[in-house]
Amino acid sequence: MPSTSRAPLGAPPLMSPVTRPSTVDLITVELRNAIYSGALRVGSPIREIEIAGQLGVSRGPLREAAQRLVQEGLLASTPGRGLSVVRIGPEKVPALYAARLAVETHAARLLVRHGTDAAIATVRAAYDALVEAGRTQDARRIGDADLTLHWTLVSASGNPYLRRYMSSLIVEVRIASYTVSDEYVVRKDSPETHATLVDLLEARDEDGLVAALTSHLDAAVARLLSPRPGVETLEEPQPAGTTRLEPIETV
Repeated sequence: MPSTSRAPLGAPPLMSPVTRPSTVDLITVELRNAIYSGALRVGSPIREIEIAGQLGVSRGPLREAAQRLVQEGLLASTPGRGLSVVRIGPEKVPALYAARLAVETHAARLLVRHGTDAAIATVRAAYDALVEAGRTQDARRIGDADLTLHWTLVSASGNPYLRRYMSSLIVEVRIASYTVSDEYVVRKDSPETHATLVDLLEARDEDGLVAALTSHLDAAVARLLSPRPGVETLEEPQPAGTTRLEPIETV
């Protein structure tokens, strides 16, 4: 399983690398990445024979991997219709972001209180990557770097449970973005809107950071549910159809 630093473009930040991943582990990662990147569109069915053939695996481990994602809430199982990528509509966005806020603010408090300078430096490095992505004016690159920054903040807290929750939450956030709009939309000034968060973290201003995170995520909910006029954005259309997946190297 790749680490955050080696994750390909369009892949979500993941948990710590597995020393010897099984075939099921590898398929799970590939399916999660495909959902995050939009290669598997929201609402699209999981066609076992087709996807197993594309990945170069048998249907048994594919089914086991898919069931893991059902448990994570990324795939839905409908009697008589099989598995499909979930949709996260506007009615679920506030609850999704409330969970994200709980995880991120608790991680922020841990990081401010107990984090080493080296741990905090990883968040600064993730912010620098967001600034670099912003120069490309590429909506997907900016969106990936944005979520990677937030995941890095949680990961730097050192709490493995928060890291695990965040690894699923950011994929669900991406699913929500795909569900509520036919285009993937990010703020053009995304790097600037995150600068205060990193500055407050480095100053170890716990209350200030929690307040800034709360305001930041509240604004994100408002933007998803009702785009604000006057806020410059960058857009990228979603793929027209399900993208073919690449074969994986099984063990």
